[in-house]
Order: sequence, then C-alpha cells, then structure tokens
Amino acid sequence: MLDAKRLLDQFLGAPTQGGLPQIPERGRVPAPQGGLDGLAGSLGTILGVSLGGIGGGAAAGGLAALLMGSKSGRKMAGNALKLGGMAVVGAIAYKAYRDWQSGKAITPSTFPPGAQMPLPPPPADTPFMPAREAEQQSLSRHLLRAMIAAAKSDGHIDAKEQAAIFAEMDKLPLDVDDKAFVMDELRKPLDVDAVARAASTPEQAASIYAASLLAIDVDNPSERAYLSLLAARLNLDEALVKHLHASVEGATLPATAPAA
Repeated sequence: MLDAKRLLDQFLGAPTQGGLPQIPERGRVPAPQGGLDGLAGSLGTILGVSLGGIGGGAAAGGLAALLMGSKSGRKMAGNALKLGGMAVVGAIAYKAYRDWQSGKAITPSTFPPGAQMPLPPPPADTPFMPAREAEQQSLSRHLLRAMIAAAKSDGHIDAKEQAAIFAEMDKLPLDVDDKAFVMDELRKPLDVDAVARAASTPEQAASIYAASLLAIDVDNPSERAYLSLLAARLNLDEALVKHLHASVEGATLPATAPAA
C-alpha cells in the first residue's frame, strides 16, 4: 500500500529531531538531513553509479535527482531542515497565506535565500497540517503529484529518460506501491488541471503551489508558464503567489547555490 507521507519525506527530507533524521518504519533507509540535496547524495551512495544526463549536477543520482532530470530541485535551509516532508510544505504555505491575509509587505531582502527565516510548524488540524492519517495521506499524494508535474513542466523527462529512471528506481529501497505511483505519474501527460483539481480549500491550493515551487528552480519559460497557469487554475490571488515565492526563497537555496 502506498505510503504517500513517507514518500514525500524522501522527496523533501524526513523530519529531524536534535539534528538527526527520525528512524522510518518497515526498515526503510532514513531520508537524510538536507532535503533534496542530501537525499541525492545519500541515495547516490546506494546506487553507486553516475546517471549522466539524468542525474545532472546531483551527487551520483538519487530519487530526487532522477525525477528532476538535470536539476536537483531546491535545498532546504535554516530551520526548514527540522520540519521535512508535509510539515515544511505546510509551514511555507501557512507563512505566505498568513502574511498575505494580514496585508504584510513582501520584503525578500529581509530574508535572503538560505537565511534563517522564521518558519514555525504549521498549526495542527488545519488544511496545512491535517490531523487525521487519511487526510495526511491524501494531502501528501496531492503534493507529490504537484512536484512530479512541476518537474515535467520543462519537457525534460522524455520516454528514454523515463525508462532509465524506472531501471534505477528498481535499485532503490522503495516499496512496490511507491515505485508504481511515481512511474504512473511520470507516464501521465502533463495535466495542470488535474493538479489544481486536487485542492478543495484555498489553503490546500497554496500548499500545492508551494510544493510545485520546491520541486524546481524556475529558470526557463516553460516552467514559468506552467506555474502561471497553475496559479490561475488554483484561483490564487496574485499577491498570495508573490508571498509563496518569497517564502520558498527564504526557506531554501537554489540548486546551483553553495550550501549555507
């Protein structure tokens, strides 16, 4: 059975306590501290191979690097490292949503990329962090789909690279259902409407957009066009979108930037 919440931890880094990753259940390999960047390095050691064009700039591959093509996504920075998975997406979306609702001005220079931007955990039992396990699994599934769709938005992952990704995923310590989910999502045509339809509340819409931003460095016209269309389909206010971008930039480092 797919454990979407744990799989999301493998995309964004598992929650940490005292600087150490929590031990996952069922004998899974712990997701390392450091989000996408750390994950690529740790799983790259497991793979023990260089993935060339697929792995791009990541350290010998890894799940995140496989899915992001030539990118390694964004690296978590500051106290975002301590949250991980669904919690970090919820915290970023909640901060942006709260700032937007209060009419707070956007001042990116206050928290440059990689700075210790205050990022408290999202409030419990809210759309940002549901209390029930079934709701957490549902939200995690939506966030994963949003991230994979964003990774495909530049058209980089073609049929040949999909086949290579599937072959390498067989070597990773993932459950069969986890692999099947990722493979199915990679094979599907890019469908921004399907991603947007998953949002049943404005808060979930903000979280889905935040997850999409975390998956990529927005560095080409295709990605910018996709995000613009996604924001429109999610009915996100333009000012809220700007707050989401500012929150993601404050909580992460671009893949090309040196770690803080």
